[in-house]
Amino acid sequence: MGIEIERKFLVCGPGWRQGQAQRYSQGYLNRAAERTVRVRIAGEQAFLTIKGRSQGASRLEFEYPLPLADAQALIQLCEGPLIEKTRYTLEQDGLRWEVDEFHGENAGLVLAEVELASEDQVITRPDWLGEEVTGDERYYNSRLSELPFSRWPR
Repeated sequence: MGIEIERKFLVCGPGWRQGQAQRYSQGYLNRAAERTVRVRIAGEQAFLTIKGRSQGASRLEFEYPLPLADAQALIQLCEGPLIEKTRYTLEQDGLRWEVDEFHGENAGLVLAEVELASEDQVITRPDWLGEEVTGDERYYNSRLSELPFSRWPR
């Protein structure tokens, strides 16, 4: 059984742009609170991911590779809008940080995620890391596909 332990943060400052970049397109076949079912295309690779409800920073996660053609067909069945983003991957102090710069209806939003071995694992905060938003459902990708950042009240 797969368990994802992840903390999520807003990003400030440009230091994260040094990471390796990859374009992502993803959509949701199901985005119920109890489970989400996602189709993701990352370059020439594709995945089907099923995630359970978050409990703190943890949740069940199962990810399976898909043929690219299947993912391209499945993404047409997704509830819109799609999530379009560029993911930057960086290593710092033994941790892998993923920083997502969103495009389209979520443009202007930049989030950082780090996967941990345990919820109480100590992290060293990079200088470009802002407010922690772990557990704030507005920042879940599945929620951003329902209510994009551009539609949030200011």
